[in-house]
Amino acid sequence: MSESPKPLRYVDIGINLSDPMFAGSYHGKQAHEADLDDVIQRAKDVGCEKFMVTGSDLVESEEAIKIAQKYPGFCYATVGVHPCQAKLFDEYPGGPSKMIDELRKLAIESKEAGLAVAFGEIGLDYDRLFHSAKEPQLKYFEAQLDLAIEIQMPLFLHSRAASEDFERLVGSRLDKLPKGGLVHSFTGTIEEMERLVALGLDIGINGCSMKTQENLDVVKELPLERLQIETDGPWCEIRPSHASAKFLIGAPELPKSVKKEKWQKGLMVKGRNEPVAIARVAHVIAQVKGISVEEVCEAAWNNSIKMFGLGVKSQ
Repeated sequence: MSESPKPLRYVDIGINLSDPMFAGSYHGKQAHEADLDDVIQRAKDVGCEKFMVTGSDLVESEEAIKIAQKYPGFCYATVGVHPCQAKLFDEYPGGPSKMIDELRKLAIESKEAGLAVAFGEIGLDYDRLFHSAKEPQLKYFEAQLDLAIEIQMPLFLHSRAASEDFERLVGSRLDKLPKGGLVHSFTGTIEEMERLVALGLDIGINGCSMKTQENLDVVKELPLERLQIETDGPWCEIRPSHASAKFLIGAPELPKSVKKEKWQKGLMVKGRNEPVAIARVAHVIAQVKGISVEEVCEAAWNNSIKMFGLGVKSQ
């Protein structure tokens, strides 16, 4: 494949930069100094120009907005409550309606300030009902979908083992959201992907989306005009045991990594995924689809900018 002179550029649409690991804290213990500046710079060095920092509850959404304020023009936030945190609505001081009011206020203010670009991470997760039961998940997913429509924010979505309920609730509302939404960290079947695409949703692909051969078959069939890419760091790295690993030949090398206890400035931490790895995600997708990395990057960039804006004036 001929090399394009145009530099590659990426949007990491799912990165958990507010996670304590990026402040050097693991399971409540400080292992090394905070290195978020270095993490972001490493990603910029490979062409990652935009980061969507995931909010997964009220507090984390506020943290995501603070990161967007600290790195203007590069980092943008999502605001929402993850399905595994749905129980927080019933536990909130003042009750669920008070928490919804707080979410509404935060989303409106941060959207108007140009800091938040999507409502999420919201959805359904029937794989982990031990975190939050099905009933509160359904109830507060609906409430948050209606909030996103009220505020007119595109959706940043999560769906695990809940396709029927998920598609019903989202599908009945998408006509009220001109920018639609994205199902991030997708691990479902080809049939599920095809139904989501038919609804008008984009699909986010990361290391967790390419663990198995079945996952890779989905990536191969996913239309380019519905593709967005992400790392979901500090999780979802591409591991040697994954079906995708065989496609890493010729992929950009990652900086040296060491155990967290041996950390030094400029090094990655073993087992802590970073947005610099976005280049490897794009490489594997290109290999699986039999197209150039340039095509993957350009399609994903255009899809992300079209849906989320990210401070880029539309052509």
